[in-house]
Amino acid sequence: MIIGLPKEIKNHEYRVGLTPASVRELTSHGHTVLVQIGAGADIGLSDEQYIAAGATLAATAAEVFEKSEMIVKVKEPQPQECAMLRPGQILYTYLHLAPDPEQTEALIQSGAICIAYETITGPGGGLPLLAPMSEVAGRMAVQAGAAHLEKSKGGMGVLLGGVPGVPAAHCVILGAGVVGTHALQMAVGMGARVTVLDKSIERLRQLDLIFGNRIHTVYSNVASVEEAVLDADLVIGGVLIPGAAAPKLVTRAMIAKMKKGAVLVDVAIDQGGCFETSHATTHAEPTFVVDGVVHYCVANMPGAVARTSTFALNNATIGHALTLANKGWKQALKDDVHLKNGLNVAEGKLTYRAVALALGKTYVSADSLL
Repeated sequence: MIIGLPKEIKNHEYRVGLTPASVRELTSHGHTVLVQIGAGADIGLSDEQYIAAGATLAATAAEVFEKSEMIVKVKEPQPQECAMLRPGQILYTYLHLAPDPEQTEALIQSGAICIAYETITGPGGGLPLLAPMSEVAGRMAVQAGAAHLEKSKGGMGVLLGGVPGVPAAHCVILGAGVVGTHALQMAVGMGARVTVLDKSIERLRQLDLIFGNRIHTVYSNVASVEEAVLDADLVIGGVLIPGAAAPKLVTRAMIAKMKKGAVLVDVAIDQGGCFETSHATTHAEPTFVVDGVVHYCVANMPGAVARTSTFALNNATIGHALTLANKGWKQALKDDVHLKNGLNVAEGKLTYRAVALALGKTYVSADSLL
């Protein structure tokens, strides 16, 4: 199979879909890999390294899309990339379609086979291709939140960990999944007072056994969320319903009653965000203020630590990329129900139920296309 690696073009997105090691894995199995010139240059992955791994260089993204049977990316395709997709071509990347009707319609119209990292499941449960970026984003959320609590960045001027004689800031984490767990590890390490909310008593019990009295665990409901948020200096939103739009756990009315200069970090923004006032921002302009509360809603947070993120992501994605290349998409999906769960759009049909429900579109089962 001919596999294409274009350079990412989203704002401040420096990650790359395939490292030279991943390219070598594919070429060693007899596949051809077309790499756009400079695809990994921003994170120190040179064209020479890709050539040494067996890649062929392409001058433009248009050439990569035109000649490749499968495109491997990191972020969702931008409009000009959607326009270059063609029927039957495989697109293997993050998609996050539920809050993005325009991209969804463009992919439907393309006729391409669109497999989303974020909905591929694992044998032990969970979302193994989303997990590494959730780990990065959870850790970064605390760094970003702590920085934006500084007065010069619009915050209330509070040090997250406090100092002797001055209380630490109160960090509230919504969701005790991968994002929440990594966020609380960072927040505890920085000395914050940490409250984590989740609907899974079993998960809260596990965290209590690990962290003991260093954190406060609370069952999540409307009343407990409001109580925690109104006392918070920093709120990190890390809730996820696989493939679906994120639930709006924090309302505009709650935000209006929060402390002025408090900071919200919405890690769920790729799925529409879990704060009612959220809208996606960029690394260039990461924040906005509503009712005196700073909102940090960068939609590709791990892109800021692009080298770390690229290697972590490739560790998770290369196995399925190789399977798709070796078997073709239909046989690969027939043989692996977890990979089949990644199929979001195929041959002009929407094949992921949660996305169809979120966007009010017709759902067609993946099995009917295989």
